[in-house]
Amino acid sequence: MSRRVVITGLGLVTPLGVGTDVSWSALCSGKSGIAEITRFDTSRFQTTIAGEVKGFNPEDHLLKKDAKRFQLFIAYSIAAARMALEDSGLEITPENGSRIGVLTGCGLGGLQILEDTARLIDNKGPKRVSPFFIPMMIGNMAPGMISIYFGAKGPNSSVATACAAGTHAVGEAYKIIKHGAADAMITGGVESVVTPSCIAGFNAMKALSVKNDIPEKASRPFDKNRDGFVVGEGGGILILEELESAIRRGSRIYAEVAGYGMSGDGYHMTSPCPDGDGAVRCMEAAIQDAGINCGQIGYINAHGTSTPLNDLYETIAIKSLFREKAKEIPISSTKSMTGHLLGGAGGVETVFTALTVHTGVIPPTINLDSPDPDCDLDYVPHVQRKASITYAMSNSFGFGGANAAIVLKQAPAS
Repeated sequence: MSRRVVITGLGLVTPLGVGTDVSWSALCSGKSGIAEITRFDTSRFQTTIAGEVKGFNPEDHLLKKDAKRFQLFIAYSIAAARMALEDSGLEITPENGSRIGVLTGCGLGGLQILEDTARLIDNKGPKRVSPFFIPMMIGNMAPGMISIYFGAKGPNSSVATACAAGTHAVGEAYKIIKHGAADAMITGGVESVVTPSCIAGFNAMKALSVKNDIPEKASRPFDKNRDGFVVGEGGGILILEELESAIRRGSRIYAEVAGYGMSGDGYHMTSPCPDGDGAVRCMEAAIQDAGINCGQIGYINAHGTSTPLNDLYETIAIKSLFREKAKEIPISSTKSMTGHLLGGAGGVETVFTALTVHTGVIPPTINLDSPDPDCDLDYVPHVQRKASITYAMSNSFGFGGANAAIVLKQAPAS
């Protein structure tokens, strides 16, 4: 059995705003969501900026008792899932619930409660640890709580492949529907790790930007003055649905999921392959799965983290795969505005890619003031662009050499 899979609902909670329309509008306008960190005292930190979600009230989206105890990554996932379900109009009932599943990606889970609990044990002893500590920390509580909140009792799983987790989740959810194990999936990626240990850890790796005096310009993918990525938080959730089911419901279809690819670098804990081999094989696998050729890709949402090596090696990979076509493809890094949501990045960026295909609007890469001469492709600098996109691809490459790519196709004419 091989069925076609389409996207019928979208939900976003990002540093650009709470809600899909709010985030998408800000993105297309080239607005940055990066600002000074407010969660903790950063006076001793090298990096003092991040992409925090502003104006999010958990009680607007969760039961009051849950709003007080859930970690933010769980709250974001439930909020984005509710938005996506409402957008889709998909009603989950006792009759269809076992055919609707949940699969989300998350890189680090409840890092804040882990830090808080470690301090609590040191200061007051182990008997003071909350019985909710373990459930609130583990990454699979995001799909678990989505399932509980909305009654989705089909396949339930989570992916923890670092920065590729969100895209892996969407790809695996697509395969579940394609092969008949479910009729619809709530999927995407979520993360909330603007915490002392996260910032300190990435600072120790020299991975983060230290352009603290100009937060809105700190994330500058493909620019020669980039000095690292900016941590972001939030979530992007999509409703994937079997095509015939979506047509019967009269659903709005944003795009079709046409292909999915994954690969392993087998190279280094944190650095991608210098020749882009893993990324090439991953993108190629997604294109082959879609049954198309490289020349048909009309847009790429790049991984584009704003780190010196990632941007260079992704550029090398795109050139290697697309050859003379590479310079004709519009490419944007939406991380220039959201920062890097780690395990949530792929979910958010798949939503952005679906909206690009649906609306014909390509979001820009902001802060590309002085292009790196070695990153010489069309990164849609500064200003959005209008184009009719039939096929688009979104890339995610994670620590440990975990690579994922999704190919989306313009919605079927029917």
